[in-house]
Amino acid sequence: MSALATTDEALLAFAADVGTTDPIAVEGGGTRWQTGGVLHESARLISAPTGIVEYRPEEMVVTVRAGTAVSELHARLGEAGQRSALPERGGTVGGAIAIGENRLDLLGRGAVRDAVLQVRYVSAEGEIVTGGGPVVKNVSGFNLPKLMVGSLGTLGLIAEVVLRTNPAPPASRWLRAGDVDPGAVRDALLNPSAILWNGSSTWVLLEGHQADLEHELTVLSGIGVFDEVDGPPELPPYRWSLAPADAAALDRKSIGEFVAAIGVGVVHADTAQPPRDVDPSLAVVANRAKSLFDPTGRLNPGRSPRA
Repeated sequence: MSALATTDEALLAFAADVGTTDPIAVEGGGTRWQTGGVLHESARLISAPTGIVEYRPEEMVVTVRAGTAVSELHARLGEAGQRSALPERGGTVGGAIAIGENRLDLLGRGAVRDAVLQVRYVSAEGEIVTGGGPVVKNVSGFNLPKLMVGSLGTLGLIAEVVLRTNPAPPASRWLRAGDVDPGAVRDALLNPSAILWNGSSTWVLLEGHQADLEHELTVLSGIGVFDEVDGPPELPPYRWSLAPADAAALDRKSIGEFVAAIGVGVVHADTAQPPRDVDPSLAVVANRAKSLFDPTGRLNPGRSPRA
């Protein structure tokens, strides 16, 4: 982690806008605005810088500013046959990273936390701070990018990131079957991009070369009757985080309608997840980190990753 001098006018202007004193928050696409609590009314809203700074498809890395729409980033990556792990919900790159929510096809695309190689953010003191490195082999020491993912902008206001990209598959197919054990599907397939289960039906996303898909379809035919569908099921509004084994053991009597991402531990449900007990030692670490990064509590007041 370092506070390096920069001549980038966009980043300098963003840092000046953040300033050093008043409560402040970055307003992105607003798609997850209530996540982690309600922003305090005293907070001044600003926008992050926009634009794709550098894209090196041969190295599968892209440098992009936080205010850039995820859809714009994916359109640029798509021109080179690539994609990213960021979810596309009408929001911005910085917002997607601050929320830290993974896509349904996490098993195929990878996690947002693992895609962020470098982050540049503005601290509570108004300084531009850089953590991580543009390539994996250059990253050493404290992994600041992973800390920023899911922090809701409470530790620093993200200005620019370097992301790992991956190739877009030449073929993909969503399939659905009733009365099939999703665990058996996970064990049988080599590398499914997503397996979803709602207590009675199982959805599978297969991606790759057509020959690979045909082989996986043959494997699935030995488990149950799978029909091709247009896409995943409609997701309930609330998002739970559970141990993968617990997610696979859910039933409608205990949670209501749900869609569980098998092997991931994410469940979309009709009801909000009950508050979970936090390990006291983890709470101490989180509080110390907040005090270190934002001693006056000016960054996104009212919100917390633990809310």
